[in-house]
Amino acid sequence: MTQLLIYESVVPVSAERHRNACVEIGDNYRFTSKVNALPLMAVEFPPAAQEYAIVFAGQGDGIMPTILLGFRPAENLYISAEDHWDAGYKPAFVRRYPFVFSPAPDGTRLILCIDEAFTGLNHDDRGEKLFDAEGKPTAFVDGVLKFSQEFHAQFLRTQAFCKRLKDLNLLEEVQAQVELPSHQKIALRGFSAVNRAKLKGLPVEQLVNLVKTDELELIYLHLQSLRNLSLLSQRLSNQRDKGAA
Repeated sequence: MTQLLIYESVVPVSAERHRNACVEIGDNYRFTSKVNALPLMAVEFPPAAQEYAIVFAGQGDGIMPTILLGFRPAENLYISAEDHWDAGYKPAFVRRYPFVFSPAPDGTRLILCIDEAFTGLNHDDRGEKLFDAEGKPTAFVDGVLKFSQEFHAQFLRTQAFCKRLKDLNLLEEVQAQVELPSHQKIALRGFSAVNRAKLKGLPVEQLVNLVKTDELELIYLHLQSLRNLSLLSQRLSNQRDKGAA
C-alpha cells in the first residue's frame, strides 16, 4: 500500500539494516505511473511553469503547490512508453526518491528513510553503496542528506507562501475540463488557483510585501502555467491516438 504518493515501504536508513545495500538510480520512473499530481516546491516554479500546470491542492494548513500530470486518477501523462520521464524538468519530489525524511517518534528531529520497495535497492553491488566497510555513511548518503535537508527547508518556505495566499484569501476552487476527439469530456476537480480579481484588489501595502518576498513573481508564474493545461490535454489526445493505432 502506498504510504505517500509514490512511497510504499519506508524504513529508516541504518547500518544495521542496510550495511551491504546499494542504490542504483536509473531513468525508470514507473514508480510515478499511478499518480496524476505531485507536490512542487516554490523554488521550482520558474522551471516547472514552462512545462506543467501548477495548481494548489489540499485543505487548511495542508495546502501545497501541485503539478498536474493527468486528468484521471492513476494517470501520469509525463511517463513515456519506456517509463522515462517525458519532460525537461523533473520535480524535486521525484528526484528525491527513494529517500525521504520522516519525523522521529519524539518529534525533535528528522530521520533519513528509504523506500525498500524501490527496484534499484539491491545487495549486488549495483550503484552506490550506503555504508562503507566500517559501517559509516558513504559520500553518496551525505549528498542525499544535504539534498533532503534543502528539500525540507524549501518545503517550509513553500508552506509559508501557501499560508500567505490563504490569509489573503486569494485562492478559489477551480476545475479543468478537456474534450477528446471522440467528444468525451473529462473534468478534473479538487484543486485551487489564485483569483486574479482578488489579487488586483489587494491593498497597495500587501502587494508591496508580495513583491519584496518574491511571492508576487511566484503567483504570476502559477497563473501563467495554467496555460499548460492545453499541453496536458494534447498529451492525453496523443496517448489516445497511439492506443487506437
